[in-house]
Amino acid sequence: MASHDHSSSPTIDMNRNRLPTLFEVLARRTLAPVDLYFFYLYMRDQQRAVDYLDFWLDVAQHMSVCRHYVRELRRSVMIGTPDGDKTGSKRSSALLENLGNLDQAGPSVTEKDKNQDAQMSAFLREDNGNGNGIGHSPSGSTGSNMRQASHDHPRPSFMNSPQVTGTDSSSPQHTISRADIRASAEKILYTYLLPMSEREIGLPDDIRNPIIEAIEVRGRDDPEVFDAAKDWVFQAMERDAFPGFLRSKALGNLVPPSMMFRLIFGLVAMFAGYWAAFVLIFLDNPRSDRLYLIIPFTLGVYGIVCWYWSTDPFLALAGYSEHAFFKLSKIHEPFVKKLLMKRALMALVVFLFFAAGINCLFIFVPGYAL
Repeated sequence: MASHDHSSSPTIDMNRNRLPTLFEVLARRTLAPVDLYFFYLYMRDQQRAVDYLDFWLDVAQHMSVCRHYVRELRRSVMIGTPDGDKTGSKRSSALLENLGNLDQAGPSVTEKDKNQDAQMSAFLREDNGNGNGIGHSPSGSTGSNMRQASHDHPRPSFMNSPQVTGTDSSSPQHTISRADIRASAEKILYTYLLPMSEREIGLPDDIRNPIIEAIEVRGRDDPEVFDAAKDWVFQAMERDAFPGFLRSKALGNLVPPSMMFRLIFGLVAMFAGYWAAFVLIFLDNPRSDRLYLIIPFTLGVYGIVCWYWSTDPFLALAGYSEHAFFKLSKIHEPFVKKLLMKRALMALVVFLFFAAGINCLFIFVPGYAL
């Protein structure tokens, strides 16, 4: 069991001297603030396209369910079934026995993993065609009952906390039946792909229609049926959303509402500083009274610099990034931490230069009594 847990955990490269790719983020191989949790919040709150990410994650979860089903089936066939009656088909039996390790977590990375997933899909198609799928699964599936009960409602987002969690389909206490695989495929179809569905994504018809036909007419439920849609969604996120996400999280540590708050606060503070400065100057008050102008001018410049650079220098130097309005998370990705440190120091230099210049100008300018 210990070796299984190790193989199921994503590998995070702490020495990565570059920004991560979208695939690394989706495979949970990155850390905050460029991890899957931050990307989910970005897609939901800023890009307004979280349905695309939810579709990709649901298809990845469907792949996980299929892997677990095949792994359980192979174990039960190899251990508990006589050699002469392993499956209803010699071909499906051969496909089942030839499958390698199915313990990897998340998307397939190597060509070997992708070939293995293709073989698994071929087995599931053969298995479904023989009508043997339900009989293979151990009786009393807990997963089937739970999925049937919630089939009419799309799952709520599982990204509701900084720790990304989902159904652990590789856990030994979960028993997966062929009905679970079918229900999972139909849920993806009815939630994202059918025209006028609740969370329909904008797939081209030449990708959408073959999937609908494959599931509803030919009865397919293997993961390969979603490959074209999954690739299209991945490319759309990589092209339209991911560059903005990296700019937002690797070159800044503030979310848009927080940036707007700092801009408004900075402008109000600057207006108050200018009003007080002109009043004190034209009343010819002593320079000692004008020292109080440091407060509004410093706060005003700081707010405007934070907005312009999308970075709060002091938060960045302390190692924090916002994931929501005034809600902070520790920065763990080493390369992003270095980038934000450099950007924070540059913003701090700009802030000190302009704050010092404006304060000196209005404090030391000669007074003039009207």
